Amino acid sequence: MREKGRTMAAEEQNPEEQNPQGEPTEQLAPPVNENFKWYIIHAYSGFERKVRESLESRITAFGLQNRIGRIMIPTEPVTELRNGKKYTIDRVFLPGYVLVEMDLDNDLWHVIKNTPRVTGFLGTGDNPVALSEQEVSSILFRSEAAKDKPSMKIKFEKGEQVRINEGPFANFTGAVDDINEDKQTLKVMVSIFGRSTPVEIEFSKVDKVTE
Repeated sequence: MREKGRTMAAEEQNPEEQNPQGEPTEQLAPPVNENFKWYIIHAYSGFERKVRESLESRITAFGLQNRIGRIMIPTEPVTELRNGKKYTIDRVFLPGYVLVEMDLDNDLWHVIKNTPRVTGFLGTGDNPVALSEQEVSSILFRSEAAKDKPSMKIKFEKGEQVRINEGPFANFTGAVDDINEDKQTLKVMVSIFGRSTPVEIEFSKVDKVTE
């Protein structure tokens, strides 16, 4: 690395990294070192946590505690349905990326670049790109916002039977008529007073009917 990279332009960032609700992003806690900047490290997909553990070990081994701050993996909670039961797990929503706060120089660049399962930095050639505070906030804001409403990793099909488990229509059974993946809602046709009535309901508030 010959010099520190410039800040990535906001309009060039991945749309997934932007605030999906269009709301003001949360403010980051100030860095413990005024020279710290945020960088994105490329890692093997699926090994993000292993890379964080390796970095933490190398920081201690090389005595770099004053050169590196927070190491974060952008995750969001996802609810999965297994054998009729719901489980919530933390899923990495930017596979292959690890955010590291540090005072980067040539020596530190080599230490990180030679960490197992690290393939490089976000940037061009030997010039890593530092993220702006707004860009980092937008990524971390998504992580925090997702904790309040985990997404459902459940596949529904039109026509299949589901049972509503919450709300005024709890215990009603009906057929799926429409699926909105973006909003994570279903339109379920239930029988109310002998009439087939559409009810819009969130994924998390229905269970699949198993024979």
